Amino acid sequence: MSGIDRPRSGRQLSLAAHGYEAVIASVGASLRSLTYEGRDLVVPFDADEVRPAYRGATLAPWPNRIVDGRYTFGGIEHRLALTEPARGQALHGLLAWAEFEDRLVLDDRVVVAAVIEPQSGYPFRVEVEVEYRLDADGLHQTVTAHNLGADAAPWGTGPHPYLVAGSDGRVDEWTLTLPASEVLTVTPDRLSPVAVEAVDEHPEWDFRAPRRIADVFIDHAFTALARDSGVAEVRLVSDAGTGVAISFDERCPWVQVHTADTPGIAASHRIGLAVEPMTCPPDAFSSGVDLVVLEPGATHAASWRIAAI
Repeated sequence: MSGIDRPRSGRQLSLAAHGYEAVIASVGASLRSLTYEGRDLVVPFDADEVRPAYRGATLAPWPNRIVDGRYTFGGIEHRLALTEPARGQALHGLLAWAEFEDRLVLDDRVVVAAVIEPQSGYPFRVEVEVEYRLDADGLHQTVTAHNLGADAAPWGTGPHPYLVAGSDGRVDEWTLTLPASEVLTVTPDRLSPVAVEAVDEHPEWDFRAPRRIADVFIDHAFTALARDSGVAEVRLVSDAGTGVAISFDERCPWVQVHTADTPGIAASHRIGLAVEPMTCPPDAFSSGVDLVVLEPGATHAASWRIAAI
């Protein structure tokens, strides 16, 4: 495919099985669309569209924000480009706009990969392999990191899907179940982490019992997740009873939830709920909380599943 013919979001890799259909865009190893029996489970975007923000992207080598783009690792201070300039933060890693190469392409499974080359702010070489797989239980995504360099490297990952509960309506009309008893509070202007606190102290963010989101603003990381056999599940359901769930095991002790607020832009305002399982919280490169340290030659894998309700 020539550059002229190639869609703006990259090569399109289609999967279909058991009533599910998914399209993966090679730029950012992004989940461009996911449907079940024709119903959207995530907010899609067009193939020949520059992906809106981080919709469906694979986040690596860190999810969420690094405050001021600064962190110290191994006694050395590093400075990253501020990719969220309005807030002065380094946002969502280094691969969101990278081209991933095919490793395996089947009707119900694809594997793509890219290498993070040593660069200013992240002088480590890490190969990132992303697998998407469909079965009767939904869409499974696994992100595997392999440290190709001679030095230990800091690592974190997560996805960025915007979930959709029904064919009509917006976030305000959907019912959320979020089995988290703690929330990471943030500053209102820059969303920089402040403290982990009990949701009992913040009832507006307590969705342990299912309830309608209504006009609540959420852009926070949650933890202390209730799990069934090690698996946590976040559920989003419409009044009609249709919905979507995302589940993940202990390798993701955190989940970011965002109500996709874009005041003044009706086309995107609260049209989906971002639910992002994460291996570490925001600013983990600085705090060290749940940070994965990849030793030379080591690998780390994390996975999650999106399924129709």
